[in-house]
Amino acid sequence: MAQYQYITLREKPELMNLAAEWFHSKWGVPTEAYLECMEAYLKQETELGWFLCLDGGQIVGGLGVIENDFHDRKDLTPNVCAVYTEENHRCQGIAGVLLNAAVEDLRSKGISPAYLVTDHTGFYERYGWEFLCMVQGDGEPDMTRMYIHK
Repeated sequence: MAQYQYITLREKPELMNLAAEWFHSKWGVPTEAYLECMEAYLKQETELGWFLCLDGGQIVGGLGVIENDFHDRKDLTPNVCAVYTEENHRCQGIAGVLLNAAVEDLRSKGISPAYLVTDHTGFYERYGWEFLCMVQGDGEPDMTRMYIHK
């Protein structure tokens, strides 16, 4: 059984460039967009953070919290984004630990509820998320699912 280490980027700021590249490789969003959000978090300009799961120093899972995850409901904020676990590390609860860490971190700062957009059904419900409504993704032809964690 792997010994995972769960951290915020503030705990290991030296991982910022690696984390930005890792998220970029998973989602195709420009590395610079991740770096901009991560730098604001590290400079304490925002409390919307970045959460990582490490296995021997390698990033095997992660997610971020941003104002808006590229959709038309700008009033539904903040958004958990970029949730990803490496395929060979799935089904071990990594995403659940990261999701709970993000929600608890926000709650400890007086920020609640949190939102996320996803095409998945049945996954986030396991971790206390509830379907809220359909939203229009920026430049997307189809509507996508918006979840809330109260």
